[in-house]
Amino acid sequence: MKSLLILLFSIIWIANMQAQSTLSVSSASTAKSNLLSWDATSHNFGDIKHQQPQTIAFTFTNKTKQPVVITQAKGSCGCTVANYTQEPIAPGEVGTVKATYNAASLGAFSKTVAVKTTASREWQHLKITGIVIE
Repeated sequence: MKSLLILLFSIIWIANMQAQSTLSVSSASTAKSNLLSWDATSHNFGDIKHQQPQTIAFTFTNKTKQPVVITQAKGSCGCTVANYTQEPIAPGEVGTVKATYNAASLGAFSKTVAVKTTASREWQHLKITGIVIE
């Protein structure tokens, strides 16, 4: 009986430690995501004309205490091109990632641009959607 109580206590203690560990990781991820304040992370173009590329500029403010550099920005396919601020973005300043969709295929689309910066190890995903019409 005593060994059963010890086993039960051990299981409860281990589960509690894992929950605390998960909470710490989650809190750290939330803190990192607040380093850049994006005006928006998605845009719906609505209906766009076939063969008429559309561009949206996503902007963010550097909330860190150090300059931030966008190290990479890439579209989810060849139909989406990303251009971005090349120079370091000082604290409190604004950076831009432009996403251009080529509108070569008719119908609905949903694409992403993955952005990597020196502010975080995590990729930021920007989403564009719409419908290409004749």
